[in-house]
Formats: sequence, C-alpha cells, structure tokens
Amino acid sequence: MPLDSAQLHAFATVIDEGSFERAAAVLHVTRSAVSQRIKLLEERVGQVLVRRATPCTPTEAGQALYRHAREVALSEADALATIGGGQRSATRLAIGVNADSLATWFPAAMAQAAEAQHITFDIHVEDQDHSANLLREGRVMAAVTADPQPVQGCQVLPLGTLRYRALASPAFMQRHFAQGVNAAALAQAPMLVFNRKDGLQARFVGRITRRQLAPPVHWLPEAHAFVKATRAGLGWGMAPDPLVEDDLKTGTLVELIPGKPVDVPLYWQCWRLNVQALQHMTRAVQQAAALTLLR
Repeated sequence: MPLDSAQLHAFATVIDEGSFERAAAVLHVTRSAVSQRIKLLEERVGQVLVRRATPCTPTEAGQALYRHAREVALSEADALATIGGGQRSATRLAIGVNADSLATWFPAAMAQAAEAQHITFDIHVEDQDHSANLLREGRVMAAVTADPQPVQGCQVLPLGTLRYRALASPAFMQRHFAQGVNAAALAQAPMLVFNRKDGLQARFVGRITRRQLAPPVHWLPEAHAFVKATRAGLGWGMAPDPLVEDDLKTGTLVELIPGKPVDVPLYWQCWRLNVQALQHMTRAVQQAAALTLLR
C-alpha cells in the first residue's frame, strides 16, 4: 500500500516548522488533524517518526521518511514547472550554510537562483565542520561543508577555500602581545569563539604553540558582531578575509602573526536529484563561490 500523501506532507511540515501547532497553521487545519495524520502514518510504517519535543525532530526512522517526503515535494514542483500553466507555489530548498559564508558570498547565490527559479529558502546555519550532519539527518537537501566525503545519496563539488586570519585590534596587540605571540601570552589573552563547534582558534593556537591552551573565552555567535567585537578590542579571533579586507587595509585589525592563515576548503554537497531548482542553486553556488573563494 502506498503512503498517504496528506499524511506524508503533514509529517514533513511538522519537522519543517518544529511543532504540531505551527504545522497546523501552515496546512490550514486543526492541530488534532495534524496529530491524527502523523499517528496514522506511524501506524502505517510501524515506527515512531516524530520526537514530540521542542522543537519536534525526526527519529532515525523519521529521518529517512523526511528525506523521501522532501524528494517527493521537489519532484512534484519540478513536474509542475515543466508542465507550466497556472499559478504554482515556490519550491522550498532547505540548505545548511556556515555563518561566514552566509555573511559574505552565499546570499548572492541565493538571489541568483531565486531570480532564475521560483524558489524560497529554509537556511540552517551550521559550522562547516558539522553541516554534513544535516544532510545525514535529512534536514537539508544541500549544504556548504568542509567535509569532502559524500553523504549517502549526495554529490560533492569543490567550491574553493575560505581563508581565515588570527586578528586583533592594535590596542589589544599592545596590551596582550607586546612581548610577542607565544604560549604564555595566548594562554592569558581573551579569545573570541563563534560557538562550541568553532575549532578555528584552537587550530591556530595548536599550530603556533603545539599545545592545548585554555585562555579566557568570549562566545559570540554572529559573524558581523564577531568582527566588530574584535575591532573593539574585546578579544582576538579568526575572521575570514572577505569580512575584514577593509580592516586589514586600514590597520583597524592586524594579524597576530602575519602570513599564518588557516585555510578552510569548502564543498557543496547536495542530493542526487535531477530537479531544476536544485540544479539552478548548484550553478549559482558555484558561480558565487568562484568570485570570492580562493582556488
């Protein structure tokens, strides 16, 4: 017996929206109607598909079904676009992107793809070293990632390299590194870190000192605010070249150790689906990346 399309759509909407209440609002039905559809679908497959938490997330079995639901939705949208005629809804693309790409080159790719196709975006911000997990979980259909190993069912395309530099304000350098950038100074100087998944600062420290240090840390999970805080002298941190080009030219920010960047190769992983929206987005991502990232 095939899966019921209304039940499948309700399930995917609950995962997209994170709750039964918001899914009901999107589907223009009652919460009990959504709950009943999910219950019938779980009875049909014989497994629990949704973790009833805040937000709602798919179980391991639900992850596979969620990906199937999104593939069905993409294929249907592609078929309608091919047939033409009448008003059609936008194709929704769920994409994982690291914050620094989102703050620099990635919006140009979004705009280009949306101009060519009737696309809306559901962007999931995730560290480049972890964004491939969103693909494995079925939460996104494409991702900018530092992982070159293809997730099952995905293709991988190299995009280029995002170069990071360890930066601080001149006043911060004088205050904390007047005697040089060494292990003793790095262990005491306040460090800016994007979030708990951000390992760039630790990578730089390890490369310079060959040691694991535990300096004071400011957690600041927003790309532009991160650079502003560095500029203000709150701490030192790793920032990508496209965000700090003017600062480096004017001397507002300086490198802790000139000529010691950390290069992060980036890749585009996306589902192997022959649908127009995903193809347009892939081309737009490659073109936008070529204008900003290093080759």
